[in-house]
Amino acid sequence: MDTQLNVNAVKKPTGKLYEKRWLVIYTRPRWEKKVEKQLNEQGIEAYCPLRQVQNQWADRKKKVSLPLFNSYVFVRVDLREDATVLYTMGVLNYVYFMGKPAVVSDKTIEDLKINITLYNDIEVVNIRNISVGDHVLIKQGVFVNQKGQVLQVNGKNVLMILDNINCALVTRVPSNQIVLQSADKEYENVK
Repeated sequence: MDTQLNVNAVKKPTGKLYEKRWLVIYTRPRWEKKVEKQLNEQGIEAYCPLRQVQNQWADRKKKVSLPLFNSYVFVRVDLREDATVLYTMGVLNYVYFMGKPAVVSDKTIEDLKINITLYNDIEVVNIRNISVGDHVLIKQGVFVNQKGQVLQVNGKNVLMILDNINCALVTRVPSNQIVLQSADKEYENVK
């Protein structure tokens, strides 16, 4: 009896069980980099996009790497690896869309990696908190510390009237350069 194994006859597994796709996981606050490291050590492809930020303390300045998306990490897994991801310390759950884990295309992840490499000042800004009529303070740029009122929100730019210059000057300001004026005259970040 001939028991020689024909290597070419062995079929590679196919189907949804082995199909890798990018999913989004939700992590504990400030655990994004730790979760990415743990998953990579387990042989699971994980990606936590980072941005470089200059932090200033009273005695020094330092560049630090912060996650682009707070509490989110991308993982490229197949169905067999789903449970391993969930049992990793710091992982809370998958992000769901319409009752299923949210799938992100390979192209979107590649575009994200390219943009982070090309643009060092990339930032995620939540513009849902800005509305027409809001009073805001410009936190950087030519009109730093100027107060104004929002006239229109166009994508990531805000059209506003500046109050403190004795005339109505209308200007466009990137939304990441303003903070909302709250009722008690304190300022809060738009993020």
